[in-house]
Amino acid sequence: MAKLSFSGIGISGLSAAVPRTVIKNYEHDIWFKKDEIAAIVDKTGVIERRFADENTCSSDLCFAAAEKLISDMKINREEIDLLIFISQTPDYRMPATSILLQQRLGLSNNVIAFDISLGCSAFLYGLSVVYSMVAGGQIRKALLLDGETRSKVYSQKDRKTAFLFGDGGVATLIEKGDRFGESFFSLNSDGSREGLIKINAGGYRNMSSAESVKEKVVDEYGNIRSEENGYMKGSDVFSFVIREIPKDFRNLLEFSGVPLESIDYFVFHQANSYINGHIAKKLNLPPDKIPSTIEKFGNTSSVSIPLTIVSELQRKLVANNKILLSGFGVGLTWGTAIIELNNCHISDIVEV
Repeated sequence: MAKLSFSGIGISGLSAAVPRTVIKNYEHDIWFKKDEIAAIVDKTGVIERRFADENTCSSDLCFAAAEKLISDMKINREEIDLLIFISQTPDYRMPATSILLQQRLGLSNNVIAFDISLGCSAFLYGLSVVYSMVAGGQIRKALLLDGETRSKVYSQKDRKTAFLFGDGGVATLIEKGDRFGESFFSLNSDGSREGLIKINAGGYRNMSSAESVKEKVVDEYGNIRSEENGYMKGSDVFSFVIREIPKDFRNLLEFSGVPLESIDYFVFHQANSYINGHIAKKLNLPPDKIPSTIEKFGNTSSVSIPLTIVSELQRKLVANNKILLSGFGVGLTWGTAIIELNNCHISDIVEV
């Protein structure tokens, strides 16, 4: 089992940016009948989402979040030695979006910068990579930027995904410090389930073509999408999550030796309210310790965990809080982390 632990490294600041365009799901009737829409929205719990316009990319949202954080915390840009950008909706196939953000943010040419392409668990993976690099080198400050514009990926004529996904970007500042306690990670993957959440075409296995972008009816329910739209087998994903996530949750608590009652908040990937409700019930967790943003931002993939912290815990965190994070999805990959937020600055959300 892939378990990691760190000491004296932590998150000192968080910020988030979302598009200013609000999509109200009950009124989002561009294709489906109103009674159909109501049934879907009631089940998923996604009332509103944010959609980026055609000129706004994940990097723009992350740039806005990072600029807000740098300004609010009065960060010396020369002290940022590492920048990692997480996304599966990057600006280009090449170059890496992290390099563009290094230049755009006015950071030194000595900055280490690279991308991580991973889905819903990626914030935990990214944190573990940053923690490892900070622990092993002379890195003063690190920026972990995580952005997604999933509204550009999924068909608005596929009822399985049309009302779920939204856009957002977050910036996380990580550094060494005596005030940071211990952190623990459990990271997992199962490529045998790669077909449960996928975009079939547009990469280099199945390259873009006139045929790949053509919309087609894909099932007996009349759902429509192209080969370059994402799809999801929801019932199979649900079965996987309900089986694997509680197990990983308990395994990490055992590995860390952290008592369950010492956890102040449990922040889950915002897949949908149905899935998260079942996880909470299976683990017998108190509802007041599980912040949720699914109703106002939808499923923002890997952005959802830090976005939920910024949105819901900004004014609830005290000097020192122990938080358990859980991410799961496309890959399939999943992970659990226990981190301490000690005097963590959280900026107000920026609208772009």
